Amino acid sequence: QVQLVESGGGLVQAGGSLRLSCAASGSMFGFNGGGWYRQVPGEQRELVAHITSDGSTSYADSVKGRFTISRDSAKNTMYLQMDSLKLEDTAVYYCHQDLTDWFKRRDYWGQGTQVTVSS
Repeated sequence: QVQLVESGGGLVQAGGSLRLSCAASGSMFGFNGGGWYRQVPGEQRELVAHITSDGSTSYADSVKGRFTISRDSAKNTMYLQMDSLKLEDTAVYYCHQDLTDWFKRRDYWGQGTQVTVSS
């Protein structure tokens, strides 16, 4: 049974950096793609970054040039490197991975991690 465990959130000053991690546990056959989302209370969840199975990436306009999504297949872990953080980046960040485990393809979500950017 696959689970995604997120870590790396916290409080940082504007202009600083954080790296979020999303580790997949349990038996897993393959990675089909994944991404990072964020949500502010009272607002809809927003797709921040996406990575495909072949490593292609895409980003929301609001984070282009500042955030980088990547994946380490050996560690079954997906990352979001966040640089030049702004107050507007404050949100709960959720990771998502499309995984194949025992021949079953399913969507998995992390528990969320708070990122707070201060002035």
